[in-house]
Amino acid sequence: MESMIEEIYRSQSRRVLATLIRLLGDFDRAEEALHDAFAAAARTWPADGIPGNPFAWLVSTGRFKAIDTIRRRARFDASQHHIEDSLYTPEATYIGDMEPIEDDMLRLIFTCCHPAIPADAQMAMALREICGLTTEEIAHAFLVPAPTVAQRIVRAKGRIRAEKIPYEVPGHEALPQRLDQVLHVIYLVFNEGYSASSGEDVVRADLTAEAIRLARLLLALLPHPDVSGLLALMLLQESRRAARSSERGTLVLLADQDRSLWDHVKIAEGLALLAEAMRAGEVGTYTLQAAIAAEHARAPVAEETDWRRIAFYYDLLLAAQPSPIVELNRAVAIAMAEGPAKGLELIDAILERRELQTYHLAHSARADFLRRLGRRQEAIAAYEKALSLCRQEPEQAFLRKRISELAATPERQ
Repeated sequence: MESMIEEIYRSQSRRVLATLIRLLGDFDRAEEALHDAFAAAARTWPADGIPGNPFAWLVSTGRFKAIDTIRRRARFDASQHHIEDSLYTPEATYIGDMEPIEDDMLRLIFTCCHPAIPADAQMAMALREICGLTTEEIAHAFLVPAPTVAQRIVRAKGRIRAEKIPYEVPGHEALPQRLDQVLHVIYLVFNEGYSASSGEDVVRADLTAEAIRLARLLLALLPHPDVSGLLALMLLQESRRAARSSERGTLVLLADQDRSLWDHVKIAEGLALLAEAMRAGEVGTYTLQAAIAAEHARAPVAEETDWRRIAFYYDLLLAAQPSPIVELNRAVAIAMAEGPAKGLELIDAILERRELQTYHLAHSARADFLRRLGRRQEAIAAYEKALSLCRQEPEQAFLRKRISELAATPERQ
């Protein structure tokens, strides 16, 4: 029973929180109610059984416990007497003349992305409230101290309260101005699911599925090539999920994946969305990333991947969105097309600029190039550096395996 409650917490808690924020009108109050609801579940479900609709049970329990808390506090604080009257305000999001869409996760994303909130706080809040990451995990992702992340989130919540930022999807006239931030949040949610930053799983399928669901909903709200491009990218990446880890949960590299396990329905939908986005004229960064994913999807075997074309797309992406992460991925593509020596040269240049020093994938890629060049001791050192920075257990196991293999291999003469 305990493991089942943990799984429900993992898969449902962020949706429960989003709905409680709407019902209670306050982030902190909703988080307290969420924890109270799961504490009640841990006490009652082992005896009574898991309800038929755990989500509804948790929302109802959390809301009533919050109301009880407010009533108790109101005895001592006159300012809280009228809070209970405003705990539920029906809201709806409309698509033209269609039926209203009730979606608290989408409301939560738009609230986190309100222009009154600084961009760095928007991202921190989104990862905390939507993905459920700890401040330490967010700090690791952004390469900043954990107290800085905590302060950003506290200030953002204070701004929401002080400016009475509505918990809603804005009207059509305001959607385009908020689109970039919202797409970025959905992208972050998907990335955290696609390659979990820590823990024992390669993939968090609950997050990838939620990101895809939200992108579909956003595309219905606002048909736009950037939304199509992001949805195409996520579908093409998600199509490989079943092949990315073995039955024992170990990591399987792209080149070694059983492509018969790829979801070809998702691939077909992703390719169709990509073609639609490409026809729109100006090609956005998500569409370029989707084009890269499409090259992998089209290759029947790893050896037939068009790495030169992928490198070309990375050139375009780097021009549109300069970043050391894009440079790293471009270096890998060039190494696959021109050889590991060229890739090593490019990665060393990035690291010499003191960029990506704490990013384990940069050291892992460098180690792979050194391994392919036969520079065993240097490769071991680079893999050990990557291992010291890695927080995901399957990746840690893969890195240890590489180190063990190299340690048993004689040095090339």
